[in-house]
Amino acid sequence: MTKLITRRDFIRGSAGVVLGAAIGFSAEPAKKSRVVLIRNPEALDANSRFNAEVIQEMLDKAVMALLDKSTPEKAFQTLVKAGEVVGIKSNVWSYLPTPAELEQALKRRIVEAGVKAEDIGIDDHGVKENPIFKKATSLFNVRPIRTHYLAGMSGCLKNYIMFAPSQQALHPNSCADLGTCYKLPMVKGKTRLNILCCLTPQFHGRGPHHFSRRYVWNYSGILVGKDPVAVDSIGLELIKAKRRQVLGKARELPPVPKHIQVADTKHGIGTSDLNKIELLKLGWDQDILI
Repeated sequence: MTKLITRRDFIRGSAGVVLGAAIGFSAEPAKKSRVVLIRNPEALDANSRFNAEVIQEMLDKAVMALLDKSTPEKAFQTLVKAGEVVGIKSNVWSYLPTPAELEQALKRRIVEAGVKAEDIGIDDHGVKENPIFKKATSLFNVRPIRTHYLAGMSGCLKNYIMFAPSQQALHPNSCADLGTCYKLPMVKGKTRLNILCCLTPQFHGRGPHHFSRRYVWNYSGILVGKDPVAVDSIGLELIKAKRRQVLGKARELPPVPKHIQVADTKHGIGTSDLNKIELLKLGWDQDILI
């Protein structure tokens, strides 16, 4: 997924592009879905409390890298404009909610990009009736990563289930069709950024709403991308790596999280093929796992 490019590789590749153009082949390489992983051990203190200043810095650097911009302001101005109405789809699961520090870091940059604070809503269960979300022109998807007893993994794709007319209707076959949520009228074409909070991931559970600190660890990371399938695909690799480390190879997978691949191959929402994902890693690399 990541590769160090040497000067020799660059020269060889450039020569290939010239030759290809000369004989009529396209010089454009296949574009990959970019995902940024950023980590900082100071994002949490010794008591696992979140550091708002560090989290803001992490978000800024990740979005700048994702969009190839030199400042947070320039990066977010490519995502939203003045006059827009913005919904931040968060997650309020009581045991592992989206950190308020991350929500506010995101909202701060959206305001600085020109959106009025009163035109920004943060919600989870109430999105379908929330007046901000009803008229939203842009959405930002932000939630923690954890395993799920039905879907296998709760990530960016599953976070939009609250927009669905019926959540129960999406439960069969390991929630395989969660990707359809990105095609719903309130959502389609509006998502500007997907943020998978990996500050304190949960890598194992034992049924609906099960939570144990035993299966949570301080990874101190954030994943960001414009492609929710690519973001979730990298998140799944992280969960699998931690399960291998703690539970053993035989328990690498939680209940099969087929919805991620199906969102790609059936619904065309994004890219699940790891060979087609560009993963940029920033910051702390101790015990990075992926």
